[in-house]
Amino acid sequence: MIEDLPFPFELPEALQLPVLEALQRVVDPEVAMNIVDVGLIYGVRLAGHEIQLEITMTSAACPVADVIMDDIERELDRVLPPEYTVRTELVWDPPWTPERMSESARNFMGW
Repeated sequence: MIEDLPFPFELPEALQLPVLEALQRVVDPEVAMNIVDVGLIYGVRLAGHEIQLEITMTSAACPVADVIMDDIERELDRVLPPEYTVRTELVWDPPWTPERMSESARNFMGW
């Protein structure tokens, strides 16, 4: 079981590592870091056969939101069994702050 993530991660154990690794392959092109380390993931849950993700962007004016959302779905489709679907919801509450970033991401940014 994966622990110590800063967001709810409620998946069967067999899906946890493949899903987390898939999300870590999705890069926010504006900061050249993966979306998990940037703190864009707010939650991952399973409802029936639907993987539900809540994500945010660093700002409401983010010009690459669609690219990131498409990349999430593409990476998850690569690792999930065919009976699963993905629903990604863009949320703004609570607003993203740099405190959501992992320690390695803050170090990378020099914060």
